[in-house]
Amino acid sequence: MVSLRQLRSFVAVYEEGSFTAAAAREGATQSGMSQHVSQLEDELGAALFVRDGRAIAPTAAGTLYYAEAVAVLRRLDEAHTRIANQKLTSAIRVGLMPTFTRALLPSVLDAFLTQAPLAHVQIIEAYSGVLTEMVRRGELDFAVVPAFAGMAGIAHRPILRDRETLVRARRTGARPLVPVRLSDLGALKIVVPTTQNTRRGNIETYLATNGVTVAKRLELDAMMGTLQFVAASDWVAILPFVLMAADLDDPRFEIRPLERPAFHADFVLIEPARTLMSPTAALFADLIAQEAARANALFDKRMGLAAARRGNAKRSRRKA
Repeated sequence: MVSLRQLRSFVAVYEEGSFTAAAAREGATQSGMSQHVSQLEDELGAALFVRDGRAIAPTAAGTLYYAEAVAVLRRLDEAHTRIANQKLTSAIRVGLMPTFTRALLPSVLDAFLTQAPLAHVQIIEAYSGVLTEMVRRGELDFAVVPAFAGMAGIAHRPILRDRETLVRARRTGARPLVPVRLSDLGALKIVVPTTQNTRRGNIETYLATNGVTVAKRLELDAMMGTLQFVAASDWVAILPFVLMAADLDDPRFEIRPLERPAFHADFVLIEPARTLMSPTAALFADLIAQEAARANALFDKRMGLAAARRGNAKRSRRKA
């Protein structure tokens, strides 16, 4: 009969792509991990990995069995959670990008600590690549990152579809939230995230496919530094609306959604595929989703008001 230890060993080897790395993750020996996988293969009567020296790759059977094994481990974890009847007192570790720590975290934390006053929460702020790897290693309960193709060991679900905006220092007579086509602005000096950030590739693709001329690029993975620099210079940045929602009336910034075409930023919540999120972590995740929905609603409302003001101004000019 297949044992839980064999299942966990197989999943670790599959996700790590190495017996050595899997052994380090599980606190076991490499020979022990190899033995567990071999026993499992004997039990199933099928090879789960192709071995070529130290290199391994899953077989078709291995890929199929991985999906089933992860589902079994997750169901076991769910059963344990229900039997233990956990209350909102556990410690959680949450990974958030600067976009979310600046825009949504204050409201989320206030609501969370009101509903779970005995819980302990640790927030780790980093960019997507770091957070994704921490989730894969099981070091975070969950993280919120830009949408990506996915990887073994990680489950993900959509949490926010946002609009990208042009952010620059406000000029005299500038009208906030008027949509803009970047190719109409001439050569831009633009601040972009480094290649470690998933958003960099999306931004570069948008610029390249929509005829946007870039005079200079400045790579900067510091959100507050980016905003301070843009506010004090003639450089621009492309940033999600959710990040700038609290700055719509800030006299330092001109914030304009990108159009023709619109540019969307999709964010997902990622978590370890083999475990069930605790009730405490689930509460925190739900509160983030609620705040994200409020940001979307605010965008729709403010865009509607801005469009109405422009319509009124046009009618007034015609009458004059």
